[in-house]
Order: sequence, then C-alpha cells, then structure tokens
Amino acid sequence: MFRHKLTALDYHNPAGFNCKDETEFRNFIVWLEDQKIRHYKIEDRGNLRNIHSSDWPKFFEKYLRDVNCPFKIQDRQEAIDWLLGLAVRLEYGDNAEKYKDVVPDNTKNADNAAKNAEPLINLDVNNPDFKAGVMALANLLQIQRHDDYLVMLKAIRILVQERLTQDAVAKANQTREGLPVALDKHILGFDTGVSANKASAKRLDVGPVKCSKKLSTGIRRTEKSSWARRICHEGRPCQQRARGG
Repeated sequence: MFRHKLTALDYHNPAGFNCKDETEFRNFIVWLEDQKIRHYKIEDRGNLRNIHSSDWPKFFEKYLRDVNCPFKIQDRQEAIDWLLGLAVRLEYGDNAEKYKDVVPDNTKNADNAAKNAEPLINLDVNNPDFKAGVMALANLLQIQRHDDYLVMLKAIRILVQERLTQDAVAKANQTREGLPVALDKHILGFDTGVSANKASAKRLDVGPVKCSKKLSTGIRRTEKSSWARRICHEGRPCQQRARGG
C-alpha cells in the first residue's frame, strides 16, 4: 500500500517493504528521517538511530509528536502513510524548480483524455467482485453470457438506458384489464339446443381471450430477451460463444 510513495522517494525496495518486520520498520524510520524529513538536527537523531534499544518505541512515539503526526505508535500503517506523505511534500519543496514544469501524462496525449472520459475504461475486469456483479445483472436482465465481461456490462448499460427509464417502467407497470363481455349478447354461431349448455358454451368461447393475453405477454418477454442477446452480440464481435448462453 506504500509502493507508489516509496518509489517517489527512491526507497531501495519499494515493492518488498514489510512494515510488520520490526527491524526493517525501524531502519525505514531512520532512513526516512535522515534522508527525507530531517526534522531533527543530526546530533539529535541518536535515540532514533539506536534501533536495538528497548526504549526505541518510546523515542519513536516522541518523534511522532514532534512532527505533529496525528496517529499513535499503535497505528503503525497509518503513521507510516502520514510520514511518507510528509516526506513527499518536503521532497517536492526541496526540488520545486525540478518538478514545476512536469506535465501529467494524461494531458500530453489527447487520446488518454478521451479514454478517461469513458466510465468503463478504468474498471478492473479481472476483479472477482466485478465479474460476479456483471453476471448477476446479466442473469437478472436475461442478457446472454459473453466471454468478455466488459461487453456484457455495455449491453446491460444499453438495456438500462433504453428500456428501464422511468417512463418505460411506468408504462410497463400499467395494468391492462380486458373489456367486459356480455354473455347474453354474445353470438356463438351454433345452437346447442339447451339453454344451460348454451351459457357454458359461451363461456368456453370467450375463455381463450384470457389465454391469448397471457400468450402475448410471453411473446413480449421473449422478444425482450432476444433483443438483449442481440445487444450483447453487437457490443463486440463474438470470438467464442460462452457456455450456458
């Protein structure tokens, strides 16, 4: 978690620094004070340099107070991060002329600026939580699976933008009730000869209307699922269709 700041400060082993190793930690504090922070005069750094002393934690706690660190000795990681931030600020102050003309990389290239405007470009597509979230949304919205989770996410975004707006949802939630049918005025087209049978026949004749409404609802859902699958395919040419899709 300290690698970037350690690299900026030219620490000899930024990737392998282990703050939980007591000896390495104490040597690091000595290096940080001697080379970067330099809050104490050289002659006043003796106690901090004596890393094998049993009183070293007490000297370090005093050092944190002297540099106005808001964290205690028990908050080791937070204190290290704060001291690194202080060292970086001091390092910049000592070399202001060196760094004043430095331009961030993303401003040197217009293409990088365009990429930064794309909200999906900085996602870690290999993160297990990201994959699980995309898969859950795809299953919920009935979107066909794809080998590329970013393609699935783009399909989800299109579906949400075009089909799940407030107006679309409100329209879909409207209840549709059929028109009442007067059975006594309904013409069968044939005669059963018995009045009771005739009434039953009329009910049977009108009954399929409800079934047809359920059928049309199923067709609309199928069309929606097919539309979502088509989005997934159009988002990026499929190299290989995922299993279970």
